Amino acid sequence: MVSSKLTESPSKATENSTPQPSISSFMRSSSDRLSLPYPFRLPLGMTAAGLAGFVLGVSHGSSEAALRFRAENAHRFPTTQTGWYLYHKSKNYNVALEGIFEGFRMGFKQAFWVALFISMEECVDRGRTGLVRQWKMFKGRPYDVEVVASRDFVSSVLAGLGTAGAFSVYNRFPVYTTTRMAKMGAKAGLVFGVVQDLLSMLRGRHLGYVDFVKRHTFGTSEHDVVK
Repeated sequence: MVSSKLTESPSKATENSTPQPSISSFMRSSSDRLSLPYPFRLPLGMTAAGLAGFVLGVSHGSSEAALRFRAENAHRFPTTQTGWYLYHKSKNYNVALEGIFEGFRMGFKQAFWVALFISMEECVDRGRTGLVRQWKMFKGRPYDVEVVASRDFVSSVLAGLGTAGAFSVYNRFPVYTTTRMAKMGAKAGLVFGVVQDLLSMLRGRHLGYVDFVKRHTFGTSEHDVVK
C-alpha cells in the first residue's frame, strides 16, 4: 500500500505541475488585431465607444435642454424669489433628464457603428484570405495562407468605407455628403489601420505587405506566420 502511494504521488505531482492555459493567455494573441481575438475585441470596442458617446451625449443634451427650457419659458419668467427657486429647480430637473436620455441614445449609436466597423474589418480580413487561397489554388501553389497575413491597414480602410456608406444610407445623405463621408471613413480607417500595424510590428507580428516588399526588394525569404 505504501509503495503504491509512493508511485502514484510523482504522477500526481507532474499532473499538478503541468501549466494550464489561463484566460489572459487566451484573451491576448499576437496574431490578432491589438493582440485581442475578435470575441473580446468587439465588446471592448463597443464598451469604449458607448462610454465616450454617453459622455458626449450628456454634455450635448444637457446644454440643448437648458437652452430649450429657457426659450420655452422666456415669456413667463418668475417675479418672486420662490418663483425663481422653482424655475431653476424645474430647469435642473429637465437638464439632467434630457442629458441622461441623450447620453444613452448617443452611446448606443456609437457602440453600434463601432461594432459594425470592427465586424466589417474582421470579415474583410477573412474574405481577403479566402481570395488569396482561391488564387493560389488556381495557380497550383501551396494555399496554406493564414488570416493573420491579411490583417493590415487595407482591411481597415475598406471597413471604414463600408461603415461610412452604411451611415450615409441610414441617414439618407445626398451624393455630395455621402462622398465626404466616404473620404472621412477612408481616412479614419487608414489612420486606425496604420496604428494597428505599428503596434503589431512592435509586438513581433509579421505583416503581409511588409514581407512582400522585403521578399521582392531585398530578396529575403518570407517568414513563417503562425496564426
